[in-house]
Amino acid sequence: MKRFLHLYIAIGGGLLLFAAWPVSPLTFLLFVSWIPLLWLESKVESRKKFFGLTYITMLVWNVATTWWIWNASPPGAIGAFLANSLLMCLPWLGFKVAKKWLGDTAGYISLIAFWMCFEYIHLQDWGLSWPWLTLGNGFATHPEWVQWYEYTGTSGGTFWILLVNVFLFLHLKNNFNREAAKSYKNLFAGVLLMITPIAFSLMFNIYKRVPGDGSNIVIVQPNIDPYEKVSELTGSFEAQLQKLISTTEKEADENTALIIWPETALYTASRLDEQNLQQNYFLNPLWGMLKKYPNASLFTGIESFRMFDKATKQSEEYDGFHYESYNGSVILDSSGAKSFYHKSMLVPGVETLPWFLKFIDKWFAKFGGTTAGYARQSERTVLESKGGYKIAPSICYESIYGEYMSKYVRNGANLICIITNDGWWKNTPGHKQHMNYARLRAIETNRWVARSANTGISCFINHNGVVINPQPYDTAAAIKLYIPKKNSLTFFVKYGDILSKIMTALSIVLLGWTITLKIRDKFFKKKHAV
Repeated sequence: MKRFLHLYIAIGGGLLLFAAWPVSPLTFLLFVSWIPLLWLESKVESRKKFFGLTYITMLVWNVATTWWIWNASPPGAIGAFLANSLLMCLPWLGFKVAKKWLGDTAGYISLIAFWMCFEYIHLQDWGLSWPWLTLGNGFATHPEWVQWYEYTGTSGGTFWILLVNVFLFLHLKNNFNREAAKSYKNLFAGVLLMITPIAFSLMFNIYKRVPGDGSNIVIVQPNIDPYEKVSELTGSFEAQLQKLISTTEKEADENTALIIWPETALYTASRLDEQNLQQNYFLNPLWGMLKKYPNASLFTGIESFRMFDKATKQSEEYDGFHYESYNGSVILDSSGAKSFYHKSMLVPGVETLPWFLKFIDKWFAKFGGTTAGYARQSERTVLESKGGYKIAPSICYESIYGEYMSKYVRNGANLICIITNDGWWKNTPGHKQHMNYARLRAIETNRWVARSANTGISCFINHNGVVINPQPYDTAAAIKLYIPKKNSLTFFVKYGDILSKIMTALSIVLLGWTITLKIRDKFFKKKHAV
């Protein structure tokens, strides 16, 4: 037992993080989940051994929490588990080195700075971005605890978790020796830091109802299995379109201002030509539906392409023609297409691969990935619909990028619309986690969220993160609600993720300080050896 103690502690640390993660009711475990690794760092002198134990913790956490990725892409899941666990070890390895050279206080500060720097980099579009396990996301099922995210974003939650863990660990470490004098200042600080943000957050009345007016929004959940889309099992494109229309008409009325369909709701095997949608015979029932609701716009997902006279940076070539393919969305009304948005944050392995991994794209294609990838949009363009709604569009997992979504609101968006196809993961914790993360975007931006998920969970989320009328998984449904147009800007929207930027700058300083001391010590030893 003693021989494998460190291994058991490393595994236990990963299981603690898993036990605390949404949608578990044990969220409070986040405040002690890093103590096992902090204890290992204090006891294990070998960096190689500590790195190995840290990797075990991170791998257990990744696999136990996001195992459902396997349903969408087996190689993508393996790559995500191994690569993300490895990247998560780097802040801890840096912490161990910095603590040795800078001392305990600066060392623990470096852990917080390095980890938050890692999370911030992971939130950028660098090819292997996978910020699903950003620590601040851990409070997604408790929006009443983190109303202050409108100032800090999820980075505030990460800082909170790490700081409390450090203080509680220091209390245990300093009081572990029975002969030593007992001190409770670190325990007091840890508990105070744990309680104060929650108490501040509870001052917000997050369940306050907002009175409605004459217009409404209709969200459609068609419940079409993505693995059987456009197949003999689910019928033709025409049959699926008719299902979307009939489900919509259960709730739409003359006061409907916006109808929302999920990701890839408009999908054919050959994709749809964005420049000729009105000439597409198969879309005639859609135009007919929109004529029934002249005051409404439709925001829907679409698999599309666009032709170009010459090659572009993102175009592909086939038989002498240049084209771009999109996982996109479009605003439509009875007069045709008004504006398009093309998904920007593409899923690594499934929709895109960074240049340094292009040599394995055929392997990914075997398991349902794409060899060429989609073209993407760089601008955060707001889409305007009838009824005064200015939409911040989010396709699939783009909604887990807080600062990214806030740029739409800064550009004038008064509503966040999330369209997704979480059915790729089947009925697993994945679609529940994804829905709950949207609650944090609502708080950060002070905007309502309308979420249309093909197989669930479709719902409305108010600006305080309260979920309204969620539809269960594997159910066809339409829901309707008035959503107010909010225009005020939060601190987070105005200034972005300032806390992460500060921690990134601090990481550079601490890293530079550590390297300087190492070089000085090495030079000093050489000089005296001579």
